[in-house]
Amino acid sequence: QVHLAESGGGLVQAGGSLGLSCAASTHTFSGFVMGWFRQAPGKEREFVAAITLSLGTAYYADSVKGRFTISRDSAKKTMNLQMNNLKLEDTAVYYCAAAINVANFQKGNMGSWGQGTQVTVSP
Repeated sequence: QVHLAESGGGLVQAGGSLGLSCAASTHTFSGFVMGWFRQAPGKEREFVAAITLSLGTAYYADSVKGRFTISRDSAKKTMNLQMNNLKLEDTAVYYCAAAINVANFQKGNMGSWGQGTQVTVSP
């Protein structure tokens, strides 16, 4: 089991940028995929981005492609989500998560979930 802790989040104006970070308690990331899901009030949780910990292959939801960038640093045991050109519809609670593979991650079948951090985009 991996313990995940998000940091970042906050209130940002539309068009602005915000960076989210996720720290993992595990020393080794082998065999895991990590990334982000988000959930807006009254809506279902949706996939945002994911990255394989070994090769660093990134995956993005169409809604954030070109605006968000996911990265990881295995040595530092951190994962980041750089969000640029934020839109009102990006407002949601963002959750760091880890899964056994990409398919499971995108389905929401996680091994670990973070507590979540609020991202609010204002006009």
